[in-house]
Amino acid sequence: MWAIEAISLRKEYGRTVAVADLNLQVRQGEVFGFLGANGAGKTTTVKMLLGLVRPSAGQAFVLGRRPGDPAAMAHIGFLPEHFRFHPWLTAADFLDYHARMYSMPAEERRRRIPELLERVGLAGWERTRLAKFSKGMLQRLGLAQALLNHPRVVFLDEPTSGLDPLGRREVREIIRQLRDAGVTVFLNSHMLGEVEAVCDRVGIIRQGELVRVGTLEELAGGTLQVEIRAQGLTPELTAGLARWGRVVRQEGNDRVLLEAAKEEALPAIASWLVENGARLYALTPCRRPLEDLFVQIVEGER
Repeated sequence: MWAIEAISLRKEYGRTVAVADLNLQVRQGEVFGFLGANGAGKTTTVKMLLGLVRPSAGQAFVLGRRPGDPAAMAHIGFLPEHFRFHPWLTAADFLDYHARMYSMPAEERRRRIPELLERVGLAGWERTRLAKFSKGMLQRLGLAQALLNHPRVVFLDEPTSGLDPLGRREVREIIRQLRDAGVTVFLNSHMLGEVEAVCDRVGIIRQGELVRVGTLEELAGGTLQVEIRAQGLTPELTAGLARWGRVVRQEGNDRVLLEAAKEEALPAIASWLVENGARLYALTPCRRPLEDLFVQIVEGER
Protein backbone atom coordinates (compact mmCIF):
# COMPACT_ATOMS: atom_id res chain seq x y z
CA MET A 1 0.00 0.00 0.00
CA TRP A 2 1.32 3.44 -0.91
CA ALA A 3 1.34 6.06 1.84
CA ILE A 4 0.10 8.62 -0.71
CA GLU A 5 -1.35 7.92 -4.14
CA ALA A 6 -2.89 10.17 -6.77
CA ILE A 7 -4.55 8.76 -9.88
CA SER A 8 -5.32 11.17 -12.73
CA LEU A 9 -5.94 13.87 -10.12
CA ARG A 10 -7.20 17.09 -11.67
CA LYS A 11 -8.41 20.45 -10.42
CA GLU A 12 -9.96 23.19 -12.55
CA TYR A 13 -11.04 26.65 -11.49
CA GLY A 14 -13.26 27.74 -14.33
CA ARG A 15 -11.06 27.63 -17.42
CA THR A 16 -7.87 27.53 -15.38
CA VAL A 17 -6.29 24.10 -14.87
CA ALA A 18 -4.47 24.20 -11.53
CA VAL A 19 -3.50 20.52 -11.54
CA ALA A 20 -3.62 18.41 -14.70
CA ASP A 21 -4.15 14.63 -14.43
CA LEU A 22 -1.50 14.06 -11.79
CA ASN A 23 -0.31 10.51 -11.15
CA LEU A 24 1.90 10.10 -8.10
CA GLN A 25 2.90 7.44 -5.59
CA VAL A 26 4.81 8.07 -2.37
CA ARG A 27 6.22 5.13 -0.47
CA GLN A 28 5.74 4.55 3.21
CA GLY A 29 8.62 5.88 5.26
CA GLU A 30 10.20 8.07 2.59
CA VAL A 31 10.80 11.81 2.49
CA PHE A 32 9.32 13.09 -0.77
CA GLY A 33 10.10 16.60 -2.01
CA PHE A 34 7.43 18.31 -4.11
CA LEU A 35 8.86 21.20 -6.10
CA GLY A 36 7.54 23.78 -8.50
CA ALA A 37 7.54 27.48 -9.26
CA ASN A 38 4.95 29.78 -7.67
CA GLY A 39 1.52 28.92 -9.08
CA ALA A 40 2.63 25.53 -10.40
CA GLY A 41 -0.05 23.66 -8.41
CA LYS A 42 1.85 22.47 -5.33
CA THR A 43 -0.49 23.84 -2.68
CA THR A 44 -3.61 22.81 -4.62
CA THR A 45 -2.25 19.27 -4.82
CA VAL A 46 -1.62 19.15 -1.07
CA LYS A 47 -5.10 20.48 -0.33
CA MET A 48 -6.67 17.77 -2.52
CA LEU A 49 -4.59 15.08 -0.78
CA LEU A 50 -5.80 16.39 2.59
CA GLY A 51 -9.45 16.63 1.55
CA LEU A 52 -9.51 20.43 1.87
CA VAL A 53 -10.25 20.89 -1.85
CA ARG A 54 -12.45 18.61 -3.92
CA PRO A 55 -10.79 17.46 -7.18
CA SER A 56 -12.51 18.05 -10.52
CA ALA A 57 -11.55 14.53 -11.61
CA GLY A 58 -9.40 11.60 -10.55
CA GLN A 59 -8.82 9.92 -7.22
CA ALA A 60 -6.48 10.26 -4.28
CA PHE A 61 -5.64 7.99 -1.34
CA VAL A 62 -3.72 8.66 1.84
CA LEU A 63 -2.94 5.60 3.97
CA GLY A 64 -5.26 3.67 1.69
CA ARG A 65 -8.27 5.89 2.39
CA ARG A 66 -9.94 8.82 0.67
CA PRO A 67 -8.72 12.29 1.69
CA GLY A 68 -10.74 13.64 4.58
CA ASP A 69 -11.66 10.18 5.92
CA PRO A 70 -11.46 10.52 9.74
CA ALA A 71 -9.74 7.13 10.00
CA ALA A 72 -6.89 8.48 7.87
CA MET A 73 -6.85 12.06 9.18
CA ALA A 74 -6.26 10.81 12.72
CA HIS A 75 -2.80 9.68 11.54
CA ILE A 76 -1.87 12.73 9.44
CA GLY A 77 0.05 15.83 10.50
CA PHE A 78 -0.05 19.06 8.52
CA LEU A 79 1.94 22.29 8.69
CA PRO A 80 0.52 24.77 6.15
CA GLU A 81 2.65 27.54 4.74
CA HIS A 82 0.43 30.29 6.16
CA PHE A 83 -0.63 29.11 9.60
CA ARG A 84 -3.16 31.13 11.58
CA PHE A 85 -2.48 31.14 15.30
CA HIS A 86 -4.60 32.29 18.24
CA PRO A 87 -2.50 35.17 19.63
CA TRP A 88 -4.22 35.14 23.03
CA LEU A 89 -3.25 31.51 23.73
CA THR A 90 -0.01 30.37 25.28
CA ALA A 91 2.14 27.79 23.47
CA ALA A 92 1.02 25.04 25.84
CA ASP A 93 -2.65 26.02 25.58
CA PHE A 94 -2.42 26.06 21.78
CA LEU A 95 -1.04 22.52 21.64
CA ASP A 96 -3.51 21.37 24.30
CA TYR A 97 -6.37 22.74 22.18
CA HIS A 98 -5.24 20.72 19.17
CA ALA A 99 -4.57 17.63 21.28
CA ARG A 100 -8.14 17.74 22.58
CA MET A 101 -9.40 17.73 18.98
CA TYR A 102 -7.49 14.46 18.56
CA SER A 103 -9.27 13.19 21.72
CA MET A 104 -5.87 12.75 23.35
CA PRO A 105 -6.20 11.72 27.03
CA ALA A 106 -5.19 14.27 29.66
CA GLU A 107 -2.24 12.23 30.91
CA GLU A 108 -0.83 11.88 27.41
CA ARG A 109 -1.31 15.63 26.80
CA ARG A 110 0.68 16.47 29.94
CA ARG A 111 3.54 14.30 28.74
CA ARG A 112 3.42 14.97 24.99
CA ILE A 113 3.23 18.78 24.95
CA PRO A 114 6.44 19.52 26.93
CA GLU A 115 8.20 16.79 24.94
CA LEU A 116 7.29 18.42 21.63
CA LEU A 117 8.15 21.94 22.78
CA GLU A 118 11.57 20.64 23.76
CA ARG A 119 11.94 18.90 20.43
CA VAL A 120 11.28 22.05 18.38
CA GLY A 121 13.41 24.32 20.55
CA LEU A 122 10.65 26.07 22.51
CA ALA A 123 11.28 24.67 25.99
CA GLY A 124 10.71 27.42 28.55
CA TRP A 125 8.15 29.24 26.40
CA GLU A 126 5.16 27.13 27.46
CA ARG A 127 3.34 29.98 29.24
CA THR A 128 4.17 32.77 26.80
CA ARG A 129 1.31 34.13 24.72
CA LEU A 130 1.70 33.59 20.98
CA ALA A 131 1.29 37.31 20.32
CA LYS A 132 4.85 37.69 21.62
CA PHE A 133 6.30 34.95 19.40
CA SER A 134 8.50 35.81 16.42
CA LYS A 135 7.77 34.35 12.99
CA GLY A 136 10.43 31.69 13.47
CA MET A 137 9.02 30.71 16.87
CA LEU A 138 5.54 30.41 15.41
CA GLN A 139 6.97 28.20 12.68
CA ARG A 140 8.51 25.95 15.32
CA LEU A 141 5.18 25.79 17.15
CA GLY A 142 3.38 24.91 13.92
CA LEU A 143 5.79 22.03 13.44
CA ALA A 144 5.09 20.81 16.97
CA GLN A 145 1.37 20.90 16.17
CA ALA A 146 1.96 18.80 13.04
CA LEU A 147 3.71 16.11 15.11
CA LEU A 148 1.26 16.16 18.01
CA ASN A 149 -0.73 13.03 17.09
CA HIS A 150 2.22 10.69 16.36
CA PRO A 151 1.39 10.88 12.63
CA ARG A 152 2.19 8.22 10.05
CA VAL A 153 2.16 10.82 7.27
CA VAL A 154 3.27 14.45 7.67
CA PHE A 155 2.64 17.20 5.11
CA LEU A 156 5.08 20.09 5.57
CA ASP A 157 4.56 23.21 3.46
CA GLU A 158 7.67 25.43 3.67
CA PRO A 159 8.62 24.18 7.16
CA THR A 160 11.83 26.25 7.37
CA SER A 161 10.23 29.56 6.40
CA GLY A 162 11.33 32.26 8.82
CA LEU A 163 13.90 30.10 10.56
CA ASP A 164 17.55 31.00 11.07
CA PRO A 165 20.31 28.57 9.97
CA LEU A 166 20.26 26.78 13.34
CA GLY A 167 16.48 26.38 13.14
CA ARG A 168 16.68 24.99 9.59
CA ARG A 169 19.28 22.50 10.72
CA GLU A 170 17.05 21.39 13.60
CA VAL A 171 14.09 20.90 11.23
CA ARG A 172 16.26 18.80 8.91
CA GLU A 173 17.20 16.61 11.86
CA ILE A 174 13.54 16.22 12.88
CA ILE A 175 12.66 15.17 9.32
CA ARG A 176 15.43 12.56 9.37
CA GLN A 177 14.19 11.26 12.71
CA LEU A 178 10.67 10.94 11.30
CA ARG A 179 11.99 8.95 8.34
CA ASP A 180 14.00 6.70 10.66
CA ALA A 181 10.78 6.04 12.59
CA GLY A 182 8.98 4.98 9.39
CA VAL A 183 6.95 8.20 9.02
CA THR A 184 6.23 9.44 5.49
CA VAL A 185 7.09 13.12 4.96
CA PHE A 186 5.64 15.07 2.02
CA LEU A 187 7.72 18.23 1.79
CA ASN A 188 6.87 21.41 -0.13
CA SER A 189 9.76 23.84 -0.14
CA HIS A 190 11.44 26.57 -2.15
CA MET A 191 14.62 25.96 -0.15
CA LEU A 192 16.23 23.60 -2.63
CA GLY A 193 19.21 23.04 -0.36
CA GLU A 194 16.87 21.72 2.33
CA VAL A 195 15.20 19.36 -0.14
CA GLU A 196 18.56 18.18 -1.40
CA ALA A 197 19.71 17.42 2.14
CA VAL A 198 16.76 15.30 3.34
CA CYS A 199 14.64 13.97 0.46
CA ASP A 200 14.78 10.42 -0.86
CA ARG A 201 12.89 11.32 -4.04
CA VAL A 202 11.70 14.50 -5.68
CA GLY A 203 8.73 15.35 -7.90
CA ILE A 204 8.71 18.50 -10.02
CA ILE A 205 5.41 20.06 -11.11
CA ARG A 206 5.26 22.63 -13.91
CA GLN A 207 2.10 24.52 -14.85
CA GLY A 208 -0.06 21.90 -13.16
CA GLU A 209 1.69 18.91 -14.73
CA LEU A 210 4.02 16.53 -12.92
CA VAL A 211 6.97 16.49 -15.30
CA ARG A 212 9.66 14.54 -13.44
CA VAL A 213 9.85 12.15 -10.48
CA GLY A 214 12.89 10.34 -9.14
CA THR A 215 15.98 10.45 -6.99
CA LEU A 216 18.42 13.28 -7.57
CA GLU A 217 20.68 10.86 -9.42
CA GLU A 218 17.82 9.80 -11.68
CA LEU A 219 16.84 13.41 -12.37
CA ALA A 220 20.43 14.14 -13.34
CA GLY A 221 20.20 11.45 -16.02
CA GLY A 222 23.06 9.40 -14.63
CA THR A 223 25.67 12.12 -15.23
CA LEU A 224 28.32 12.98 -12.67
CA GLN A 225 30.06 16.28 -12.14
CA VAL A 226 33.75 16.19 -11.28
CA GLU A 227 35.68 19.16 -9.94
CA ILE A 228 39.31 18.99 -11.05
CA ARG A 229 41.93 21.09 -9.26
CA ALA A 230 45.38 20.90 -10.80
CA GLN A 231 48.32 23.10 -11.66
CA GLY A 232 49.09 23.47 -15.35
CA LEU A 233 45.65 22.94 -16.88
CA THR A 234 46.53 24.27 -20.31
CA PRO A 235 43.87 24.86 -22.98
CA GLU A 236 45.10 21.69 -24.71
CA LEU A 237 44.63 19.60 -21.55
CA THR A 238 41.21 21.09 -20.92
CA ALA A 239 40.16 20.30 -24.50
CA GLY A 240 41.46 16.74 -24.08
CA LEU A 241 39.10 16.14 -21.16
CA ALA A 242 36.24 16.11 -23.67
CA ARG A 243 36.90 12.41 -24.26
CA TRP A 244 35.37 11.72 -20.85
CA GLY A 245 32.57 14.26 -20.88
CA ARG A 246 31.66 17.92 -21.19
CA VAL A 247 33.63 20.75 -19.65
CA VAL A 248 30.99 22.81 -17.85
CA ARG A 249 33.30 25.64 -16.83
CA GLN A 250 36.94 26.52 -16.26
CA GLU A 251 38.30 28.89 -13.64
CA GLY A 252 41.78 30.12 -14.49
CA ASN A 253 44.46 27.53 -15.13
CA ASP A 254 43.83 25.38 -12.08
CA ARG A 255 40.11 24.50 -11.85
CA VAL A 256 37.77 22.70 -14.24
CA LEU A 257 34.26 21.37 -13.72
CA LEU A 258 33.71 18.30 -15.91
CA GLU A 259 30.41 16.55 -16.49
CA ALA A 260 31.44 12.90 -16.85
CA ALA A 261 29.35 9.95 -17.93
CA LYS A 262 30.64 7.38 -15.42
CA GLU A 263 32.40 7.38 -12.07
CA GLU A 264 34.61 4.56 -13.33
CA ALA A 265 36.33 7.12 -15.58
CA LEU A 266 37.90 9.01 -12.66
CA PRO A 267 41.13 6.93 -12.34
CA ALA A 268 41.74 7.23 -16.09
CA ILE A 269 41.23 11.02 -15.94
CA ALA A 270 43.68 11.33 -13.05
CA SER A 271 46.34 9.22 -14.79
CA TRP A 272 45.96 11.09 -18.08
CA LEU A 273 46.34 14.50 -16.43
CA VAL A 274 49.51 13.48 -14.55
CA GLU A 275 51.03 11.81 -17.61
CA ASN A 276 50.50 15.00 -19.60
CA GLY A 277 52.27 17.26 -17.14
CA ALA A 278 49.50 18.50 -14.84
CA ARG A 279 50.09 18.53 -11.10
CA LEU A 280 46.88 17.08 -9.69
CA TYR A 281 45.69 18.32 -6.30
CA ALA A 282 42.08 17.11 -6.20
CA LEU A 283 39.59 15.20 -8.29
CA THR A 284 36.23 15.53 -6.52
CA PRO A 285 33.02 13.91 -7.79
CA CYS A 286 29.91 15.88 -6.86
CA ARG A 287 26.21 15.57 -7.56
CA ARG A 288 24.71 18.07 -9.93
CA PRO A 289 23.04 20.78 -7.82
CA LEU A 290 19.28 20.44 -7.48
CA GLU A 291 18.93 24.11 -8.35
CA ASP A 292 20.45 23.49 -11.79
CA LEU A 293 18.18 20.50 -12.40
CA PHE A 294 15.11 22.40 -11.20
CA VAL A 295 15.76 25.40 -13.43
CA GLN A 296 16.43 23.20 -16.44
CA ILE A 297 13.28 21.14 -15.96
CA VAL A 298 10.98 24.05 -15.11
CA GLU A 299 12.20 26.01 -18.12
CA GLY A 300 11.50 22.99 -20.31
CA GLU A 301 15.03 22.51 -21.58
CA ARG A 302 16.32 19.09 -22.57
